[in-house]
Amino acid sequence: MKILILGSGAREYSIALALQNTNENIEFYFAPGNGATATMGTNLNMKDPKVITAYAKASEIDLCIVGSENFLAEGIVDLFKENNIAIFGPTKAAAMLEASKSYMKSFLKKYKIKTAKFLNTTDYEKAKKFIMNLTPPIVIKADGLCAGKGVIIAQTYEEALEATKNMLSGESFGEAGKIVVIEEYLNGFELSVFAICDGKDFILLPAAQDHKRLLDGDKGPNTGGMGAYAPSNLASENLLEQVKKDIVIPTLKGMQKEDSEFVGVLFIGLMVVNGKPYVLEYNVRFGDPECEVLMPLIENPLDLFLACVNKNLINTKITIKNKFAVGVVCASKNYPYKDSPKALITIDNIPQNSHISYAGVSLENNKLYASGGRVLVCVGLGDDIYEAKENAYKLCENVHFKGKQYRKDIAFQVLK
Repeated sequence: MKILILGSGAREYSIALALQNTNENIEFYFAPGNGATATMGTNLNMKDPKVITAYAKASEIDLCIVGSENFLAEGIVDLFKENNIAIFGPTKAAAMLEASKSYMKSFLKKYKIKTAKFLNTTDYEKAKKFIMNLTPPIVIKADGLCAGKGVIIAQTYEEALEATKNMLSGESFGEAGKIVVIEEYLNGFELSVFAICDGKDFILLPAAQDHKRLLDGDKGPNTGGMGAYAPSNLASENLLEQVKKDIVIPTLKGMQKEDSEFVGVLFIGLMVVNGKPYVLEYNVRFGDPECEVLMPLIENPLDLFLACVNKNLINTKITIKNKFAVGVVCASKNYPYKDSPKALITIDNIPQNSHISYAGVSLENNKLYASGGRVLVCVGLGDDIYEAKENAYKLCENVHFKGKQYRKDIAFQVLK
């Protein structure tokens, strides 16, 4: 079977690794991939959706799995469908749930799905009036895709007004910030919940929790994510039932009414306030690093992807292992401030019940080099969260490259 995976991070590596571990006869292709995916299959130096579609058709690709949100926003699913090539992911219209925060918030309001009080606007004076009626901290978001960086939590009115002005002028995020979403700040705890959907039916994967801040104790700047764990015991059965009933089902029905049937990953960023789930945001693909801890927990990932593409989830048994996973991101020296010099990666050994998912790496003379950003994720599995964490950190100590930095407290919320 020929499978093409779109993206270049540890998320895409993890998807391939899970498929490889459960199915022997898969030929992998990655566009564009990274230095480590080149050792699993064929990297394609392609980013244009039309070029990728033509290649997939000519090469008789059996299934494409979209990892990166940019491909979805550009409408690659629509192109594959026009050419009758199986692809896992939402159409361009359905991907608007992530591509436009203002569209997403309006959708939530229309279908009565709980979210923070908000205003979508292009008008600074309207924004200012709304801001002055909120109590800091105040959340300011750019409308478009900003690689996870288009959110500012302003601690004062002055900071909120300045952030809004900089977005609307195009100074902060270019076109992505020309519409702003201003929200009240919700105080609770965050969870990542992933519904895998075939348009009508869905399954929930174990709830995960991401760690966005660079430093221990949730200090320092926001990043793309410094680690994650799953399942989280912060997600009670009662809470997950509320998520299904009050969020996922109305969303899938709403998308059908909008003629944008949703197939793929509905990644719900939740804030839980006094036991009630509120939608902070939707993404329409796996989170990174959440994907790295979820994929090893799925017994039969290929069945899951194919069931969604074939709209047959209702008749497919998906098995989730009774295990825990912790993933710790090892980042380059200067992350997230600036580029870092390349550094050779060496590994003493890989302890039992652990593995590496590679991201910011290049392959030179059969050696892997840290090439910047989030370099790799050390993933540990265990019968409980303590064992999973111990295995992840054992692996961290066995991986070396100059300037390596990582948090020492991943999963601290449930290990207190």
